[in-house]
Amino acid sequence: MPRSLARRIVWSTFAVALLAVSARVSAQTSGEPIATALTAAASSAQASDPPATLTFANRAIVVLRATIALRPPAVRASTAADSIGRLLEENPDAPVTSQRYADGIVFSVGGQPVFVIFAADADALAGETMDAKAESALANLTQAAREAAELRQPGRLARAAATAIGATILFVLAIWFLVRIDIKVASSLTDATERGLKRLPGGEVMIIARAPRLVHWLLTATGVLFGLFLTYAWLTFVLRQFPYTRPWGESLRSGLLSTLGAAAARMLSHLPDLLMILGIVLVTRLAIRIVNGAFASVEKGNVSLPGVYPETVQPTRRLVVLLLWLFALIVSYEYIPGSNTDAFKGISVFVGLVVSLGSSGIMNQMMSGMMVTYSRALRVGDFVRIGDAEGTVTHLGTLSTKIRNPRNEEITIPNAVVASSPAVNFSRHAETDGVYTPTEVGIGYDTPWRQVQALLLLAAERTPSVRTHPKPFVLQTSLGDFYVHYTLLVCVENPNRRMAALNVLHANIQDAFNEFGVQIMSPNYEADPEGRKVVPPAKWHAAPARPEPLPVGTHTEVEAELKAPI
Repeated sequence: MPRSLARRIVWSTFAVALLAVSARVSAQTSGEPIATALTAAASSAQASDPPATLTFANRAIVVLRATIALRPPAVRASTAADSIGRLLEENPDAPVTSQRYADGIVFSVGGQPVFVIFAADADALAGETMDAKAESALANLTQAAREAAELRQPGRLARAAATAIGATILFVLAIWFLVRIDIKVASSLTDATERGLKRLPGGEVMIIARAPRLVHWLLTATGVLFGLFLTYAWLTFVLRQFPYTRPWGESLRSGLLSTLGAAAARMLSHLPDLLMILGIVLVTRLAIRIVNGAFASVEKGNVSLPGVYPETVQPTRRLVVLLLWLFALIVSYEYIPGSNTDAFKGISVFVGLVVSLGSSGIMNQMMSGMMVTYSRALRVGDFVRIGDAEGTVTHLGTLSTKIRNPRNEEITIPNAVVASSPAVNFSRHAETDGVYTPTEVGIGYDTPWRQVQALLLLAAERTPSVRTHPKPFVLQTSLGDFYVHYTLLVCVENPNRRMAALNVLHANIQDAFNEFGVQIMSPNYEADPEGRKVVPPAKWHAAPARPEPLPVGTHTEVEAELKAPI
C-alpha cells in the first residue's frame, strides 16, 4: 500500500474519532480540535459515490454528495438519521443548531453533533454553495424536529384528524354539487346551442356533425377538470394536517402554485392578443347587426337591393353573416395563443384533411341548395312535384328540401336530387295567370265530341273549387284506334288542395255523363255492346252509399276542406 494512501486513511480515521470525542466536550472547550478534525476529514472528501438524501420524519433535510473517510453519502445519511432520531427521542425539545468552521458546518441536536456539510457536498455545477445548503438544511432539520415532537402529541393529532374529516365532507358535497350543476348546465347549453345553430347559415351541417354534442363533451371535460382541481386541493390540505404526510402536501401545493403561476404568467403574456381578438369579435358583431338591419328593411320592402328578392333575403343574410365570421377568424388567427406552434399547425392540417375528405358530399348538397335557393324555383308553401314526390314545400334547408304530401307524409329530398330533377311548381302563377290541372277521359267515336266537351265543362262548372277565370277548356289530345282522348283543363282555387279538387271534379264528371246517358268507356272492342254502359240515376246511391239531400254536384265535406285555409 502506498504511504500517502495509508497516511490519508489514518488521518481520516483519526478525524472521525476526534469529531465524535469533541461532541462531548463542554461549551467552554476551544473549537480547535473540531476544526482540525474537519480539516482532516475534508482532505479525504471524494465525489465518486452516488449522492444520498438525509431524511428524517419523512422530510428531506439535505443531499450529501461527498464520501468522507471511506464513508459514502448513503452511510453518512443513514448514520445521521439514526443519531437525530435517538437524540430527539431522549429530548423532544432539544434545540437544533449549526456551527460554521473553515472546512465544514457542523449540525447539532441538543449540543450533540449529528452530521457535517463539507464544501464537496455542494453541487458546484448547479451554482450551489455550502452556506446556502447549510441554511436550507438547518431550516429543514428544525421543521423535522418540530414535526417529530408533534407526532408524540395525541391532542394535536386528534385535531388534525377532525379537520381532515371536515374537509373530506365538504369535498364530497362540492363534488356532488358540481356533478349536478354540470349535468344541468350541459343539457341546457346543448339545447341552446342546437337552437342557435338552426338560425345560423350552415347550421344544419354543424348539427349533423354533432356540434351540440361536442359542446356537451366540452362542458363535461371542464367539470372533470374542475373536479380534479378540487381533489388536488383537498388532498393537499388533508396531507398537510399530519406531521408525517406534511412534506407530501407541501410538495403538492408548491407544484400547484408553480403550475398556476406559470399559467398566469403565460395568460398575461397573451393578454394583448386576447384583447385584439375581443376587439375583432366586437367589430364583427357590430357589422352583423348592421347587415341584419339592412336585410330586415329589404324583407319589409322599405329598401331594395339589386339581385336580392324576398325569397332570397334570409339565405343571403346568412351567407353574408357567415362570410363576416370567416373574415374575422382569418384576421384573428395570428392572435390566437399557440397558433404559430408546430402542434397547432399540425392539428390544423389534420382537421383540414379530414374535412376535405369527408365533406365532399356535404359540399355538393350545400352548393345544390344554394342553386335551388337562388334560382327561386321553390318557396316555402309552394305545391310542387319533384320526381315522383308531390306536396307542399315546408322547408328549404342547406342540405335538403322537405315537402308534405296530401297524405300528410313528410318527404326529405337531398338538394342534389332537387337540383338535378325537374321540379313542377303548381303555386307560382296560381294567383295571377292560373295553373291548369288536367284530367282525361276516353269516349268512343259514336258519341258526339261536342256533347263530350259540354259534359266536361258542365262538370267543371259544378265543381266549386274550379275557377271561372281563366275558363276551363277541353282538348282532344289524341284520336285513338277505338276511342278519343279528351283532356279537361281547369284552374283550381287552391293548388295545395289539388288532389281534393280533382276528387270532386271526377265525381261530377261521372254524375254528368250518367245523367245524360253517355258511357265513359275506352273499348278495344270486337263488337258493340247491346246497351250503353252507364249508371242510371236511380242507382247512383246504391248500397252502401247514402242519398244526399243536396243539389247534384255538391260534396260538402270535400268542399269544406277545399275552402279551408292552408
